[in-house]
Amino acid sequence: MPTDRPRSLADDLRTRDDAALQSLLRDRPDLLNPVPSDLAALAARATTRPSVQRALDHLDRFHLQVVEVLCALPDPVDVDDVHRLLGADAADTDRALAALRAQALVYGEPHALVVVRTVRETIGAPAGLGPPAEQALQAYGPARLAQLLADLGLPGTGDPVEAARRVAALLADRPRLDAQLAAAPPGALDALQALAWGPPAGRVERAARDVDAATARSPLDWLLAHGLLVAGDASTVVLPREVGLHLRGGRVHAHPQPVPPDLDLTQRPPEQVDRTAAGAAFTVVRLVEELLELWSTEPPKALRAGGLGVRERARGAAVLDVDEATFALLAEVAHTCGLLAPSADVDEVWLPTPAYDEWRAAEPAARWLTLVSAWLETTRVPGLAGRKDQRDRVLAPLGPDLDRGVAPQVRRAVLAALADAPAGAAATPASLTERLRWAAPRRGGVLRDELVGWTLHEGEVLGLVGRGALAGHGRLLVAGDGPGAAERLATLLPQPLDHVLLQADLTAVAPGPLTTDLAHRLRMVADVESTGGATVYRFGEASVRRALDAGWSAADLLDLFSRHSKTPVPQPLTYLVEDVARRHGKIRVGLASAYVRSDDETTLGEIVADRRAVHLRLRRLAPTVLAAQAPVDVVLDRLREMGYAPAAEGPDGDVVVRRPDSRRATGRHRPPRLVAEPVSPTDALLAAAVRAVRAGDRALTAVRRDGGTAGPVRLDRRPVADILATLQEAVATGQPLWIGYVNAEGQASQRVIEPIGVEGGYVSAYDHHRDEVRTFAVHRITGVSPIAETGS
Repeated sequence: MPTDRPRSLADDLRTRDDAALQSLLRDRPDLLNPVPSDLAALAARATTRPSVQRALDHLDRFHLQVVEVLCALPDPVDVDDVHRLLGADAADTDRALAALRAQALVYGEPHALVVVRTVRETIGAPAGLGPPAEQALQAYGPARLAQLLADLGLPGTGDPVEAARRVAALLADRPRLDAQLAAAPPGALDALQALAWGPPAGRVERAARDVDAATARSPLDWLLAHGLLVAGDASTVVLPREVGLHLRGGRVHAHPQPVPPDLDLTQRPPEQVDRTAAGAAFTVVRLVEELLELWSTEPPKALRAGGLGVRERARGAAVLDVDEATFALLAEVAHTCGLLAPSADVDEVWLPTPAYDEWRAAEPAARWLTLVSAWLETTRVPGLAGRKDQRDRVLAPLGPDLDRGVAPQVRRAVLAALADAPAGAAATPASLTERLRWAAPRRGGVLRDELVGWTLHEGEVLGLVGRGALAGHGRLLVAGDGPGAAERLATLLPQPLDHVLLQADLTAVAPGPLTTDLAHRLRMVADVESTGGATVYRFGEASVRRALDAGWSAADLLDLFSRHSKTPVPQPLTYLVEDVARRHGKIRVGLASAYVRSDDETTLGEIVADRRAVHLRLRRLAPTVLAAQAPVDVVLDRLREMGYAPAAEGPDGDVVVRRPDSRRATGRHRPPRLVAEPVSPTDALLAAAVRAVRAGDRALTAVRRDGGTAGPVRLDRRPVADILATLQEAVATGQPLWIGYVNAEGQASQRVIEPIGVEGGYVSAYDHHRDEVRTFAVHRITGVSPIAETGS
């Protein structure tokens, strides 16, 4: 009987309104790049294997179960059969079918759906079912099929195709199949049950044996003789789909799962969660700052293959007093948000970037937001650091092999699942893993399961999660309100202090977080001895000399202490500063390879006689000058180890002020972000894209008055005023036009355009011939006509 069923996906798309096309492009944004020229091009792109695989990868378990049921049935698929084979609630099934149709994975009439061929090819054996019996029996020759018909009591036929069809019809008849299985010998049903839930194939010797029901000596022979198993090749048997479905009780899946599994939750006080997470947020900001300050003065070398070596990782973790996993996270996050980059030197080292100085000057909550926003977006996976790849190479932090495209999606999915739980509810990693397996069963695999645990751990370190539950500021960040998250976190952080407590044992105690400027100055003149609720700084000769090398004077240091200490400046600290300052610069080191200069001849004599200076190969050039056969930095370090306080000297004889905190990576630095998924299109872009596709399709399918399809036509010359009026009307109405156009080389052509604006003697329009927006000179347009009114 006649039907208006769409013959193709392109025909089906032409029946959809603009909202439906926009929904398709929103759900499958890869179809937008570039904008298809017409609906036929959109349909062709939507059925390519990469696009179909991407769409299937984004389906949850229930939608995939519906797809597998569709693929288990022949086209066109009766929706009633889908309900019967799925066994789920009818409303849930209908919603899933509507979603699949909206994404152009199926099309057709409401009760007779066609599955896109690429979907069937991608799914393969749906839900572990074997091929349909008619398809599986194609491996048999005419003689074998004739014997099978005789054994099943079916009338013979000389047509192998008809023979396979008759056997398939019998296997699809449940009462007759029940009768066959009831007559099976012992062991036969066990063999079938082993294949029922997949995989549907098994290896046996001499699978393609000649058997018949009368001479069958084993359960396998009996099954082959009755078509319940089919020999796929010489060593493989397969279970026909009809038999598999029967053994499954007429259902494709044992348990349809229309809703995600519940999370295993433990309720904690929300205020406690927020405070715990806020403390971690403050700590991670401090740790990143300490790491970058350390590498400002002692930058680690980059491995030739990229990343950090084992010694540098261990050293950095020891200095920060964290484990290596946390250290890798801190380094990767700093790199991701552009605070850390390799230098441009021949021997690359890792250095803070100029952006670090701006970040350090910001408020703690704003600095935290920079770190966690980068972590959410990056494809870098710090948890892989320290593992070995397939070639048995260790994956190093900051190395080139830590990118995984699925990472941002898994992080957001884990945090979104926590955000759906009540405030203060902590979920177990196992239940979160099950939730993500349901949400995206085709993506991630083992890596996804590991990413769940890493996300929870890293979320705790970064201050998004506290005691396994998502904090209040974390909920705001997951909802897309970054500024609101930072503002809420700021209310939970302690107010920074502008004072310390100086003690007689050459330490300073900061009873809370310090202002950024004071903390930076203290780190210059003292070493951090311990952290926690209070930070302890220790002063020593090396730390004081470090400040003097940076250009400070003894008076500057003592003034700093007196202004920012709640206790008097202890005499031992004053003596230390004055003693180091008195000796600082008394000896000068310059270039020879290096030279050592001092007005105190006795001191130089002591240095020359000291056995610890032998490898410097010093010799006296003058009473106050020694020449060294070692680099300046080596000479400086050795003399400091010997208890002296040398200062570097420039070619002009002045002291070189060394600022160990001023080393920065130069050049342009791009944070290591990869785009794992196409960016979600805006509503304006979707509307424009659908408009362009519609116009291109109208141009492709337009019908002329003579009944022919659209193509090059004769356009009579018209006055410029008429052409301008037609163009301006088309801009207002969105009507596509045929135009005749002569370019600068005198070549004439006809094309379909969609005018956007007319100004200054030029028309801007979307040119469907070139799939781009172009500008046409109005005086070069020889003729113009709306597509619907094109003459012959």
